[in-house]
Amino acid sequence: MVSTQATTRSWTPGDRPPGPSALDGGGPLLWSVRPWGPDASAPTLPVVLDEEERRRAAAFRRPEDRAMYTASHTALRVLLGGVLEVPPARVTLVRLACPGCGALHGRPAVAGPVGERVHFSLSHTDGLAVVALAARPVGVDVERPPPARTAADVASSLHPAEQAELAGMTAAERPAAFARCWTRKEAYLKGTGEGLTGDALGGAYLGTGPSPAAPPVGWTLTDVEVPAGFVAACAVAVPG
Repeated sequence: MVSTQATTRSWTPGDRPPGPSALDGGGPLLWSVRPWGPDASAPTLPVVLDEEERRRAAAFRRPEDRAMYTASHTALRVLLGGVLEVPPARVTLVRLACPGCGALHGRPAVAGPVGERVHFSLSHTDGLAVVALAARPVGVDVERPPPARTAADVASSLHPAEQAELAGMTAAERPAAFARCWTRKEAYLKGTGEGLTGDALGGAYLGTGPSPAAPPVGWTLTDVEVPAGFVAACAVAVPG
């Protein structure tokens, strides 16, 4: 199943979170998150993020990267807390088994049985994050179009038909087209839990054009409407 575009709503500190019935329609629900400014409610950070998240935030050398990580992970916890009806700091997150090797570095999930009905994905890049919640496994990715040289270097990892499409474009067209394809691939592979080592990176054709190609059986795939200068996509498992 293919739907060509989904929209996000902007999330800021203090926004009312979704309630427990928010995912009754299956989802996905999508939010865009910007780094906090100097007047944002950063003092709530120790109460919301867990110890590992605070350690990761502190490890960023660039203040803007630390701010993006802090804002996006706080948003994720607040949104999940609303759906689960628990305080954000009490949301317990785990890693599922990797479908490729079985190690616990697969798709992130809510711990316990509730994780079977509330799924999430988070992606952040320089200046913007996207959070997705759904009633089924979901993956989301957001990127800035890369420099033309980077797009050319990495294109060889894509499906042969996608490589051919990129090769037929002008240098000016290629970065945005590559970014569209890459976010579709990463969203799908995050949804399955395979990550970028999955076979779909080069084996599945998802397209470089303005609309995604048909995704693998059992999944929907949408491009996501985000602010200018960014590209995003979301993949969701279909029921059954």
